[in-house]
Amino acid sequence: MKSERATGPDAAGHGPKPQMMILSPRFPDWMRRADACLVLTTYQAGRVFFIGRRPDGSVRAHERMIEQCQGLWTDGQSLWTSGLWMLWRFENGLAPGETTAGGADRRFIPREARVTGRIDMHDIGLGVVDGERRPIFVNTLYSCLATVSDSASFRPLWHPPFISRLAPEDRCHLNGLAMAGGRPAYVSAVSESDVADGWRDDRRQGGVVLDVASGERVAGGLSMPHSPRLYDGRLWILNSGTGEFGTIDPDDGRFTPVCFCPGYARGLAFAGRHAVIGLSRPRGNQTFEGLPLGERLAAKRAAPRCGLIVVDIDSGTIVEWLRFQHTIDELYDVAVMPGVRQAEAVGFVGPEIETSYSL
Repeated sequence: MKSERATGPDAAGHGPKPQMMILSPRFPDWMRRADACLVLTTYQAGRVFFIGRRPDGSVRAHERMIEQCQGLWTDGQSLWTSGLWMLWRFENGLAPGETTAGGADRRFIPREARVTGRIDMHDIGLGVVDGERRPIFVNTLYSCLATVSDSASFRPLWHPPFISRLAPEDRCHLNGLAMAGGRPAYVSAVSESDVADGWRDDRRQGGVVLDVASGERVAGGLSMPHSPRLYDGRLWILNSGTGEFGTIDPDDGRFTPVCFCPGYARGLAFAGRHAVIGLSRPRGNQTFEGLPLGERLAAKRAAPRCGLIVVDIDSGTIVEWLRFQHTIDELYDVAVMPGVRQAEAVGFVGPEIETSYSL
């Protein structure tokens, strides 16, 4: 991680470049009403962003660098996130009512790092394994759910029934995880392939959601599904390849769209009656070739966006948005920290971490 960099609508630009981040006019007011701080990971740019608010109501963004960070889990006190070949745990070092010089009421300090190797870790949850609370994560390279191990790169916990053996082959592109009661409930995968890199052959409509307890398919025919979540008594999903946010009925597998997302949707969290969804642009000069999303964007005469949208889950209306205009092209995960105004994280190198003591 590098030193803190201020970004946002009130940050100074550099040369002719526009501001990195722009907001809908009422976004700061929505954050005040939600009484929450947002956290997001930016896979391609390797940054963790904390989007909070100052005492005057303006938005403040704080970032730290973690190479190829993807999965994210936080309860406002602990924070887990994945990197290229490590899993990081941060802990809040502030007492209740204490703030940093910048006004943050959460200061996350690195406390643990687990070397997993480059397993392409995606979604992360915190659950119960052998009677202890441990991180449970999607090991995409090995097509399984796993947890940390004291003696190995990881400990496999579960794999889809159609995967015949664990191998570093990313067979089905297992990616999303929904937790319930401290246990994995549902996972998403791009296909049911059992050969190396086979998921790329069926991106358009090969996506599935599986029930972890039974191993059975809950829904099929999806396009690049991501970020299954259980909220408000419903199973939510991002059908990323079609640009749709919606729900799945576990009884009949029916997907019901709630709204269209103008970008490649990954990362889903909730605040009251609102969903916060991450959007990405296509990588490099590529397009969403072969996916309905590209066709739908063209039909709507819209360019893909990178940022966040806030969606009313009852009406499907996009009520607020945050957009990255440059530097950041891909988001992976999003989390909401209720009751938190601002958050910061301590970097890995320098005087700050050398003097970050807590007893």
